[in-house]
Amino acid sequence: MTYLNLVIKETLRLHPSVSLLPPRECKEQTDIDGYTIPLKTRIIVNAWALGRDPESWHDPESFIPERFKNSSIKFMGNHFEFIPFGAGRRICPGILFGLVNVGLSLAQLLQHFEWELPHETNSQDLDMTEAHGLSAAKQKDLYLVATNYKNDAEF
Repeated sequence: MTYLNLVIKETLRLHPSVSLLPPRECKEQTDIDGYTIPLKTRIIVNAWALGRDPESWHDPESFIPERFKNSSIKFMGNHFEFIPFGAGRRICPGILFGLVNVGLSLAQLLQHFEWELPHETNSQDLDMTEAHGLSAAKQKDLYLVATNYKNDAEF
């Protein structure tokens, strides 16, 4: 389960469930890195871009779950380079429920099924391009064939 948790973290880094976090409003004028943000300015944080920032991540476009192996970075919004569920008072209240359900569901699918591409499809032909919008969906659907493990027929 440890490696699966690393895979989930890396997936959320590259593909946050919501690309643009809900808007926030500045309660007072603020200066950030030489920029003045006036009072009542609406701010929208791009979680997708934060997860791909080369100043925060080595080789940010590559899927490398091991980058989280000895890392103290957590989902809880304290590390602003990785905020797939938001941060602060308005962090997603269902974060733990969602993570447990994703982890258990994915573990069950991996434990009980063998996965392969449909016939006449090879991995070089896959188009993994994302469609940009409110969430990070793929432009083209991904089709996989699931086969029960032989010793798992009763499941």
